[in-house]
Amino acid sequence: MRINLHLYSMGLFFQQNIDAFTRLAIWKIEEDLSFFQQQVPTKGDITHPQKMLQHLAGRFLLPFLFPDFPNREIVVADTRKPYLPNEEYHFSISHSGDYAAAIVSKTHRVGIDIELFAEKIKRIEHKYLTEKEQQFIRKKGYIDLSLLTACWSLKEAVYKWWSYGNLSFKDNIRIENIACKPTAHFEVAFEKDDFSQKLSAPICLFEQMSLVWLMTEV
Repeated sequence: MRINLHLYSMGLFFQQNIDAFTRLAIWKIEEDLSFFQQQVPTKGDITHPQKMLQHLAGRFLLPFLFPDFPNREIVVADTRKPYLPNEEYHFSISHSGDYAAAIVSKTHRVGIDIELFAEKIKRIEHKYLTEKEQQFIRKKGYIDLSLLTACWSLKEAVYKWWSYGNLSFKDNIRIENIACKPTAHFEVAFEKDDFSQKLSAPICLFEQMSLVWLMTEV
């Protein structure tokens, strides 16, 4: 199923072509459910209307970014990670409120997360940030809602990138630095069992939400 980019670009909130093989976008959901049902293959395992709308908007973005993306071939792992069995594309989807985001790559393993700013993120920072991370963020002066939200987005994006589930946001994903050059990004140490990797995750802050993504070679 191909998406007509000329007809359906009004909801495009943000797009970035990271390189020739990797693209991401955020879609502001202003359409009703029937719009997406006409564009995206549907299954009957989601019954809540708002969750279904978010789900379909995220799937809609995949062929929006790469017109030959085979939406109908997506399967879902036991960890609830959607993927393509032949790994023709690697992708990750996120949604928050009336926004959906997706990143798609032919060459890299990816993860993405968007999150609307909400005061509750301050109340639960101890659940996703270690004491050392909290101290580091305050020492750097990053105590505002936007950066705390970005920290949550980071850990969600890494969780999706990992894709195998069974991760602790505090034990397995550690923020080592928040750098500004060449663009704002997190420097992260990821450790899980015998596997470890240094990660770099760009940060993009909008008026009402954070966006964090990462990509590593397959």
